[in-house]
Amino acid sequence: MKKFNIRKVLDGLKEASSPTPSVQVGPQENHLVQETLQSEHFQLCKTVRHGFPYQPSAMAFDPVQKILAIGTQSGALRLFGRPGVECYCQHESGAAVIQLQFLINEGALVSALTDDSVHLWNLRQKRPAILHSLKFNRERITFCHLPFQSKWLYIGTERGNVHIVNVESFMLSGYVIMWNKAIELSSKAHPGPVVHISDNPMDEGKLIIGFESGIVVLWDLKSKKADYRYTYDEAIHSVAWHHEGKQFICSHSDGTLTIWNIRGQGKPVQTITPHGKQPKDGKKPESCKPILKVEYKTTRNGDPFIIFSGGLSYDTVGRRPCLTVMHGKSVAVLEMDYPIVDFLTLCETPYPNDFQEPYAVVVLLEKDLVVIDLAQNGYPIFENPYPLTIHESPVTCCEYFADCPVDLIPALYSVGSRQKRQGYSKKEWPISGGNWGQGTQSYSEIIITGHADGTVKFWDASAIMLQVLYKLKTAKVFDRNRSKEDKGSTDVSDEDPFAIQIMTWCPESRMLCVAGVSANVIIYRFSKLEVTTEVVQLLEVRMQYELNDTDSPDGGGGGGEQTAAHPTPGAFPQTSGPPSHPSTSSNNSDGGNIPCLKVRSTPLKQSPGYQVDLVVQSVWVSGEPPQPITSLALSSSYGLVVFGNSNGLVVVDYIQKTVVLNLGTVELYGSNDPYQRQPRSPRKTRQPSGGLCDINEGSTTSEDRCKSPTSGKVSLNLRRVFVKRDVLFFPAKMSRKLSLPTELKPDLDHRDNSFSRSRSSSVTSIDKEAREAVSSFHFCEGFARKGDSTLTPCLYVGTSLGTLLVLALTLPPAGEQRQLQPVIISPTGVLVRLKGSIMRMAFLDSTGILLTSAFEPWFEPNVTADEEREKVRKRRPVSVSPSTTQDFNESQFAVVCSEKQAKVISLPSQTCIYKHSITETSFILRADIVQMNPGVCVACFCANGHIMTLSVPGLRPLMDVNYLPLTDMRIARTFCFTNLGQAMYLCSPTEIQRITYSQETCENLQEMLGELFTPVETPEAPNRGFFKGLFGGGAQSLDREELFGELAAGKASRSLAQHIPGPGGIEGMKGAASGVVGELARARIALDERGQKLGELEERTAAMMASADSFSKHAHDGWMDILREKKCFIFLSFFF
Repeated sequence: MKKFNIRKVLDGLKEASSPTPSVQVGPQENHLVQETLQSEHFQLCKTVRHGFPYQPSAMAFDPVQKILAIGTQSGALRLFGRPGVECYCQHESGAAVIQLQFLINEGALVSALTDDSVHLWNLRQKRPAILHSLKFNRERITFCHLPFQSKWLYIGTERGNVHIVNVESFMLSGYVIMWNKAIELSSKAHPGPVVHISDNPMDEGKLIIGFESGIVVLWDLKSKKADYRYTYDEAIHSVAWHHEGKQFICSHSDGTLTIWNIRGQGKPVQTITPHGKQPKDGKKPESCKPILKVEYKTTRNGDPFIIFSGGLSYDTVGRRPCLTVMHGKSVAVLEMDYPIVDFLTLCETPYPNDFQEPYAVVVLLEKDLVVIDLAQNGYPIFENPYPLTIHESPVTCCEYFADCPVDLIPALYSVGSRQKRQGYSKKEWPISGGNWGQGTQSYSEIIITGHADGTVKFWDASAIMLQVLYKLKTAKVFDRNRSKEDKGSTDVSDEDPFAIQIMTWCPESRMLCVAGVSANVIIYRFSKLEVTTEVVQLLEVRMQYELNDTDSPDGGGGGGEQTAAHPTPGAFPQTSGPPSHPSTSSNNSDGGNIPCLKVRSTPLKQSPGYQVDLVVQSVWVSGEPPQPITSLALSSSYGLVVFGNSNGLVVVDYIQKTVVLNLGTVELYGSNDPYQRQPRSPRKTRQPSGGLCDINEGSTTSEDRCKSPTSGKVSLNLRRVFVKRDVLFFPAKMSRKLSLPTELKPDLDHRDNSFSRSRSSSVTSIDKEAREAVSSFHFCEGFARKGDSTLTPCLYVGTSLGTLLVLALTLPPAGEQRQLQPVIISPTGVLVRLKGSIMRMAFLDSTGILLTSAFEPWFEPNVTADEEREKVRKRRPVSVSPSTTQDFNESQFAVVCSEKQAKVISLPSQTCIYKHSITETSFILRADIVQMNPGVCVACFCANGHIMTLSVPGLRPLMDVNYLPLTDMRIARTFCFTNLGQAMYLCSPTEIQRITYSQETCENLQEMLGELFTPVETPEAPNRGFFKGLFGGGAQSLDREELFGELAAGKASRSLAQHIPGPGGIEGMKGAASGVVGELARARIALDERGQKLGELEERTAAMMASADSFSKHAHDGWMDILREKKCFIFLSFFF
C-alpha cells in the first residue's frame, strides 16, 4: 500500500485556495530588484513570412514593375520583388485563388477566388489591402482577363457567360455576352464553362472566347455578335495569340496543339501532337496527356517560341512533369522535380501587339519556383535568391537566436558559399522590382532548422530578411548501407531514421549538438579548415530498464538481481569509457546491444564548417529499442553534453570522449523520492493509460510485461555504465514520431506522443510516477546546496513530473589536467517542484540581470603547430558570475517555468518568493526566459493559442494575447522565442512566420518593410509605321467606356453580384501615410507623372505642329512650282 503523503495534500490545498494567479509566497524581496518592463513595452504583431507559398494555385507577373504574385489554395497572396522584398497577404474567406491579374504599372492586383469573389488589392502601400470586392451570387467564376491599360475586366463563368467589371468602381456593366448568342443558333449542346478570354492584339474590339467543349468564338464587341466560330473535337485548356492578331493557337485535352487563322473557321491551319508517335500509314497520332497551357511568343530576328506544359505520351510511366520549349526546329523537354501549377513567359514589352522577345520562363511548381533563361543555349535556370528551400526536407525542429556575435554570420557565410551549385545562368535575377526598407537593425539574428533527412540549415534572419548561410548533412556520419542482419533494428524506424529531433547551439563557442530520432547525439565543432577523419569516434550508451518478476521484496524469486531499493546520494565518478559490447541480433532477449544506426567505418572527408567530433549512440538492450531523447544541453565552458529521455540522463565529457554519468531519473532523488514508486494495485495485465509512454502491442504479452504484485514484488533493473538500481518502470517500444500531448489531438494513438506528459486525472500513481522523463537541462554557476556561500558549476535537471533537481559538478583545472582528470558529478537533491513538466529555467543576479551560461570562445580545432595547441590547452572559459561585492546570502534568483506555472526561487536559501499560475485549463507548449531591451521577462506560448509575458522576478502578467489557436502539431513543435522580442514558428510545411512581441519593433516595422510599388515610366507603345497608320493596318483602339458604360449598356442586375467596399480605402491611407513615401510623396509622384505625361503630350503636339507646318510649306512650294511650270507653258504657247 502506498504511503500517505500529507505534504502533497497540503500543497494541493494551498494552490487551490490561491485567490490570485500571482502569489508572493516568500519574504518580500522585490525591493532588491527594480523591474523595468511594463505592459506598454509589449505589442504582438506579425512581421514577415518566409519560404515557399504552401499549395500554390495561381501566378501573375507585372512586366514593368518586375513584381511576381503567387496565390495559394488557402487564400494567401505572396508578392516577390528583388531579393529581400517580400510581402504576405491573406483573403479573409480563405478560399483558393484561381487567377491573378496585375493592373500593369498601376500598383494594383485583381484576384479571383473559388468562392466566386473578385478582389482589387492596393499595392501602393507596404502592407497591401483590399480596395474593392465583388461577390457573384448566381454564377461560378472560371476565368478573368484584364487587357493592358484597360479599366474593364472580363469575367467568364461556368455557365458560359462573360461579364464585364469596371476595376475603378468595381461595379458590373450591363454589357453581357451570353453563351447562347456566342455559339451557333442551331447548336443544342451547352458549350461548357469559359476557359479563356483575350482580345485581339491588333483590334481591341474583337474578343476571343474559348469554351471547354472545344468551341472558340471571335466576338465583335461593337456589333454584339460572333464574327467567327472555330470548332474542334477535343476539349480546350488554353488559347494564345500571335502578336499580329491573325492567328491563335489552342491546347487540347488529347495532347494536340491547333493553329487557326482568324478568317478561316473550317479547319485549323496546323495540328501538332508534339509528344505523340506519328503512325506511318498517315493516321491520326496517338493521343497524349492534356496540354494544360500554351504560350505563343514571337521574336523580331528569329523563329517564335511555343512553350507548353503537359502533353506527354501516356506510355511515359514514371516520367517527371515537363515543360516543353519549341523554337524553330528544336524541341527542348525540361523535366521538373514537382508537378507544374502554372508558368509565365517574361517578355521585353508589355504590349501584346509588338514582338514579344521572350527572355525567361517562370515555372511555378507544387513545391518550388524555377526561372529558366531562354536566351542561353541549353536553357539554364537562374539561381533563386529567395529562401524557398526551407521545405527541401520536412522541418522537424527550429531554434532562433538574436543578438549573435558579429563575426558569426560572416564565418558561416564563408564556409556556406563553397557549397553552392554551379551551372546557373550568368544573368541577374529577372524579378527585380520594389525597394528595400529604410529601417536599420543593430543586431544579427540566426535561425537554425533541423530536417527529416538529417540536414541542419543555418539562416541569416537579420533585418526581417532570410538567407541561407550554411547547410550541414548529419547523415554522412552514418552508414546508409545496412546488411540483412541489421534489418531487425529498422522495424522501429519510420521513413526518416536520420531526422533531427532536438538541437542545442552555443553561438560564442560555435559548438553544435544535435539529437536524432534514432536516439543518437552528434557533437560538432566549427572549423575553417578541411580535414579527413579516419575513424569517427563513437560512444555506445545503454539506457534501458528490464522488468524481472520476484516472489518477495527480498528478491527471492524471478531471477532478479538484488540491489538496494534506493540509491544513496553522493559522488558519481566518471567512468573510464563505454565498455565494448558485442552486437547481437535484436531477437536475442538475453542482452542484445544493437545501435539503431551504424556509424560509418570508412574515412570521412569533412569540408570547412561543422565537423563531427563525437557520436553518442543509445543502443538496443534485450530486444528493446532505446527511448527517444527528450532533452539536450551543451556547455562549452565545462566540455559537457547531457541528454535525457524517459529512462534517465547521460552526461558525456566530449573533451575526454567518455561517459561521465548514466543515471536513471529515480536515482537522482536518492532516498528522498517523493513518489514512493511501489506497485499498489493487485490487478493483472495492468497497462498504463495516457502519460509519456505506451505499452506497444508487439511480441511481448501484457502478462510478461507486468505480473501481478500478489505473486511477488516487481523490480526493474537499470542498465548503465557500472551502476544498477531498482526502480519501477514499464518498457515501451520507441516511438519515432515527433509529436505532442494527446490533449491536442484526442483521436491520435498514444504511441505518437513521445514527448507527452501525464495530465489526465485518471492516470494512477503507478503509471504517472513510474515514467518520469527528463524534460529540460540548464548549465550554470550557482549555489548547489542550501546555504552555500560560494558559486559552483551546476547542472539543473527538470523532469516531466515538475521536479527541478540539482547536480553539482566538480571540474578539473584547465589545461593538461582537464584532459586527464575525471569530472565528478554529485546529486544534491530537489530544488523546487511545480505543476506540470519543467519547460525552462534561468538565473538572475541580485540586481535582476540575466546570467548567461559560461562559454568558451571559439578557436580553430584543426591547428597543427605545437604552440597553437598549447594555447588551446591553456585557454580558460569565459564565465559570467555575480559580482563578489554582492550579498551572497541572497545573490541569485532561479526562474523556473513549467507547463502550468512559474516560480522564482531565491538562492542559496532556496525559498520560493514568487509563484504564478499561468494556466489552469491548458498547458504551455514553449516557454523561454528572454532578454528585452529594458529588462528580462518570461515568454510563454499556450496550447490554447495565447502568447503571454511575465515580469521577472515579480511574475506580473504584462501581455496576454489570444494569437493562434493550436490546430497543427507543427506549430507547437517549431515555435521559438528569442531575445529582443522576436519569435517564429512554421505556419505551414514550407513557410516560416516571424512575429514580434516588442512594442519598439512594432513601431519601427513600417520603416523596415520594403516598398513593392516604385514609380516607373511605362515603355512607349510600338511604332505603327507610316503606311500602317495611313491605311489602317495597325492596332485598332476601342472606346470601351462608350460600350460598357452605364449610358450605353445600362445597369447590371443587382442580384447577380454584390459589391463590398474593402478596408484598404482607410487603412491603406494610414499605412501609406506612415510609410517612407507617404501620401504627400505619392501625390507628388502622381503629379510628377501627370506633369511628365502632359509634357510629353505638349512635346508630341509641338512636334505634330512642326510636322504640319513643314508639310504645308513643302506642299505650298510644290504647288507654286507646278503653277510656275503651267504659267511658263501658257506663255510659250502664246508666242508659238
